Amino acid sequence: MSNDNSKNEKPSTDEVETFNIDKLNNFSEWFTEIVKRAELADMRYNVKGFIVYRPWSTISMKLMFDIYEREMDKFGHQPVIFPSVIPESNFQVEADHVEGFAPEVFWISSAGSSGSLEERLALRPTSETAMYPLYSLWVRSWRDLPLKLYQSGKVWRYEGKSTRPFLRGREFIWIEGHDVFATLEEAKAQTREDMQISINVMQKRFGIPFIQFQRPEWDKFAGAVHTYAADTLMPDGRFLQLPSTHLLGDNFSKAFNIKYMDAEEKEHFCYQTCYGPAISRIFGAMIAVHGDNVGLIFPFEVAPIQIVIVPIPKRGQIKMINQFCEEVKELLHDLGYRVQLDNTERRPGDKYYFWEMKGVPFRLEIGQKETKNSQVTIFRRDTLEKAVVNLDDLEKELQRLSKEYFQVISKRALDIFQDRLAAAETLDELVEHLEDRKMVRIPWCSIDLNGENCAEEIKDQLAGAEVRGIDVQETETPAEDATCFICGEPAKCFVYVGKQY
Repeated sequence: MSNDNSKNEKPSTDEVETFNIDKLNNFSEWFTEIVKRAELADMRYNVKGFIVYRPWSTISMKLMFDIYEREMDKFGHQPVIFPSVIPESNFQVEADHVEGFAPEVFWISSAGSSGSLEERLALRPTSETAMYPLYSLWVRSWRDLPLKLYQSGKVWRYEGKSTRPFLRGREFIWIEGHDVFATLEEAKAQTREDMQISINVMQKRFGIPFIQFQRPEWDKFAGAVHTYAADTLMPDGRFLQLPSTHLLGDNFSKAFNIKYMDAEEKEHFCYQTCYGPAISRIFGAMIAVHGDNVGLIFPFEVAPIQIVIVPIPKRGQIKMINQFCEEVKELLHDLGYRVQLDNTERRPGDKYYFWEMKGVPFRLEIGQKETKNSQVTIFRRDTLEKAVVNLDDLEKELQRLSKEYFQVISKRALDIFQDRLAAAETLDELVEHLEDRKMVRIPWCSIDLNGENCAEEIKDQLAGAEVRGIDVQETETPAEDATCFICGEPAKCFVYVGKQY
């Protein structure tokens, strides 16, 4: 993507576009301002909880979608597109599901001049009740299994809490996978595969650190047997839920009559899973995790523009410098990079501030000296360092630097994340760590996560702190004399507690 659209995004020529907000100590202001100043979204759309995604975020999210969809394809999923509306009769089939989602549903009750519809339609909050009636028609034999499908699109939920662009809204953009299997063991294996996809994409491609939890029984997906979800931490110490995968067992197959005939012609209900990475929320987490006090820092692979070229004019040499800049731009474009030449009338320093705030990974500065010597000066957004590179070496150097760049921002994010994890053995320690904006591991009384009364006690006493669940990678068990410090019962496992964003 090499269109020179900077003229549409520049500030006035007498304004220096700087950004200097302390992200760690004032995250709320930082996030609000960077969304506005970097032109990620416009919140002035006149329906509460709905926003307009602007080009700078949309380009990145399209790249994120592509990466995620290719990963889903690699693991055997196939794409589909289902309607955005669900008949109320479909929605009512699975009792736990409808009870869980009913308070969040947007309903359509009339259309056109004909007045009321024969049946209300729900704007899909999730697609189980849209897809599974068709699954009951598509699955007949063991030969039809496994069935692994996904769709990319929007869902709508009436979020009652305060909304915030990307992180919490009433309309969000996601991918949802819905899979069907002959056995429970295969379904369980799929949840593990889904969690691996989260690692492959979010950690290894987007550089977002997280812990994957088995959610408590009272906090699982409506209609699921078990829910597993990835939580990351925002700079203010509050957790943000990222992709979740749900073991549905045969709950939905019994409700929607999804059955298969085995090789001996015996009929069985199927086992199912679903998986939902919300790209818009992952984008919000990504910019929050990697950004700094200067502005955004995009991972190289999903940056809207990966390289910006800034000419440094010198009287009598402007034409020659601009011509060399154009040659460099065409070289990079032909190599497949998303590159932009900023040949606006702003001063070079103003351009530096602007593109650093926008999070472009690399800036090439080209003046008289660089033009004469067939060189470029490379500025790195991750380390704020510069280096001079010969044009003949530029392709190889960018390949090296882009890998190193991702390693730097990923490690920095992981170090910060791990520094925000703590352990507590008493209520006082838990309070202290939560005040320090950390996610805290504590001994817990119930290995099956049924200790809802203890969780409610924590929530009541600690201003909204919540039990997030068991780390699925956890191998350590509490000492024999360890107890749950809420109820005093022997501790069977460790859980993490934090405050939700």
